[in-house]
Amino acid sequence: MLTTNQDYPRMLTTFRQRERREGIVLKMISFPVPPPSMDDLYQRFEQAVTPKTKVILVCHITNRTGQIFPIKRICQMAHARNIPVIVDGAHAFNHFPFKLSDLECDYYGVSLHKWTCAPIGTGFLYVRKSRIANTWALMASSPRQDNDIRKFEEIGTHPAANHDAISVALTFNENIGIERKSARLRYLRDRWANRLAQNPKCKILHSQDPAQSCGIGFLSFNGVDARQMHDSLWNKYNIMTALMPHEEYTGIRVTPHIYSTVRDIDFFAEMVEKEVKNT
Repeated sequence: MLTTNQDYPRMLTTFRQRERREGIVLKMISFPVPPPSMDDLYQRFEQAVTPKTKVILVCHITNRTGQIFPIKRICQMAHARNIPVIVDGAHAFNHFPFKLSDLECDYYGVSLHKWTCAPIGTGFLYVRKSRIANTWALMASSPRQDNDIRKFEEIGTHPAANHDAISVALTFNENIGIERKSARLRYLRDRWANRLAQNPKCKILHSQDPAQSCGIGFLSFNGVDARQMHDSLWNKYNIMTALMPHEEYTGIRVTPHIYSTVRDIDFFAEMVEKEVKNT
């Protein structure tokens, strides 16, 4: 099982449990933040594949630094070796423009409560038609459902309001337009990042390349404790960020949404400058 050491913790925990239960081997590759190029990311996967590789898990965009991966190239490389690819698209859908059909992946999962703004607990799963029959559903299904994509929906009784609200959220996003939405998200991120990049105590760890990033930004520090910064922003100024510790780097994820105002962004940057000055 091949993935990166920056994939979503729940996904890594899932495969670590399978290591304990079934004896599979979870192989994780590292990559710098930000990476020098999409080619570098692709080559790291290509070089890590061996004859024992049975499946690849890769984030479309990471939940940490917002790094976008060259999904189509990774899928084409994997398929040439008969290796299926699972893509974690939790943060990608309705975040930046792409067509699922262009990615050529085997599995793609999305959390719709993130950038789509649908209710918490909603999402969607894509499974390539040729993979449906050989993929067991989490909840038991009958043989009649072997080739039916809806066998993956067997989750018992659930509130209708949640999934009914998905169509409203999709209409909301379609009215905005994904090109306009992604442009707004990049503008807001770049506004604070370009300002704080001038501060010697701040380090920007998301890629500045539009092909490799969008609305998610990542701020690290020189000589400043990231946890203390995270706590100060929340406790003093009601600014919510996400602390992201990692064995290779630590910082805070900053993710304004389209409703965030320029005043919000400037206030955030100003308070970071204030805190690092006093450190």
